[in-house]
Amino acid sequence: MADRALTDELHEAEKRLQAAQLAGDVEELDRLLHDELVFTGPPDGRCHPGAKQLDLENHRSRTQVMTKVAQEELTVLVAGNTGVTCFLGTLEGSFAGEPFAGRLRYTRTWVHTEEYGWRILAAHASPA
Repeated sequence: MADRALTDELHEAEKRLQAAQLAGDVEELDRLLHDELVFTGPPDGRCHPGAKQLDLENHRSRTQVMTKVAQEELTVLVAGNTGVTCFLGTLEGSFAGEPFAGRLRYTRTWVHTEEYGWRILAAHASPA
């Protein structure tokens, strides 16, 4: 597949991710998150291997509920079957019943396969 087509698909995957987060769509998140997902970020800056199952459970149980995902910037880079998205935006919602809001920057590393398309293998978030 040409780099332009993969880049367009990665833009679309990022849009699907944001929509799934906002809707709490566990099935779509399951498709978009790699089984070996590693997440680094708030609240403690630690690296969390195996983050996929925790993320899915937080959405499934409504422990985490997103009410706003507003993208300000998105940079997309594709090199072979690896992609990187750099998202800047505002997120709002609640976690375990406590409201949160913040302007965050996410850097996500995606891998592309014929079987799954684009999936997030690693993500890092920090306050912007």
